[in-house]
Amino acid sequence: MGRASVEDKVRKAVLDLLATRRAEGSVCPSEVARAISPGSDWLSAMPIVHAAVDKLIAENRVRLSWKGEPLALRKGPYRIGRPINN
Repeated sequence: MGRASVEDKVRKAVLDLLATRRAEGSVCPSEVARAISPGSDWLSAMPIVHAAVDKLIAENRVRLSWKGEPLALRKGPYRIGRPINN
């Protein structure tokens, strides 16, 4: 599977997980990694999760927060949520 198709799978996993949450809910990037790479190898999926989240942010399809506060950039721990305008 090429990098583009892996990233598409990750993007879909992010959006699918968000769809299962209430409108103001969020998901942890590690949840996404575990969804695409079940078992003990999920940690190696984190770089592609971060890259996919960066692209989803650029497209205004997700927003980031930490402890209920919005984040402008993906730096340090974060949660992934739906954009406020959706």
